[in-house]
Amino acid sequence: MHSLDPVPHLTRVRRTRPLVHNITNHVAMNPMANVLLALGASPAMVHAREEAAEFAGLADALTLNIGTLSPHWVEAMVEAARAASAAGTPWVLDPVAVGATAFRRETAARLLEPGPTVIRGNASEIMALAARGAGGRGVDSTDSSEAAERAAVDLARRQAAVVAVTGAVDLITDGRRLARVAGGHALMPRVTALGCSLTGVVGAFLAGAEDPFEATAAALATYAAAGEEAGKRAPGPGSFAVAFLDALYALDEATLADRARLEVTDAP
Repeated sequence: MHSLDPVPHLTRVRRTRPLVHNITNHVAMNPMANVLLALGASPAMVHAREEAAEFAGLADALTLNIGTLSPHWVEAMVEAARAASAAGTPWVLDPVAVGATAFRRETAARLLEPGPTVIRGNASEIMALAARGAGGRGVDSTDSSEAAERAAVDLARRQAAVVAVTGAVDLITDGRRLARVAGGHALMPRVTALGCSLTGVVGAFLAGAEDPFEATAAALATYAAAGEEAGKRAPGPGSFAVAFLDALYALDEATLADRARLEVTDAP
């Protein structure tokens, strides 16, 4: 068992206010920007092919989400990913519903080539990328995060990347280490784009981080802690969406240290 303290990572994000470039889906743009602002980061939603690669070179981190694909956006994503990799800028791939259609599978394969720093998805999406499952029903996972453990470790080793599997208990691995993050709240999956917004938070934590594995685990622990706090005062998904932003904004070092349930072991 290894120790990992998420607090210094949150402190760094709030001190540096990283610029996170997000090419995300139509549904997620507004919630994701609000989440990043509440966290203390600076969001940008630049998606035109004509400027995506150039802007990726200016940002501190890049995130790509394939939720609402179109051919022009795919090319923008590919070019932005290549620019980020060439510049040494960390970037995150969110392979939404990757197993659902051939277009999504082909797009994900193209985006894996430039080498994402982190791949973040639900269990079915990660299993589909690792060719161990069908990829779920739409954006929903039909598998548990524990079921995806072997696939996540294999994918991390194959891609030389960090793989984060979100679920009731989140799994994070770089192929050598395996972190589990408990917490959050049952209402989180009931709020549109809260999962997609987590991808932006991972991007913010990656900016300036020395260890992408630790930064990713810290991001998920922070998100889970904010979810727990929001769940104390929200009776339903509508109020939870507002309460979550407030909880993330108000989350202090002492609360995160108290709420974080994070354990790290060696990967199998």
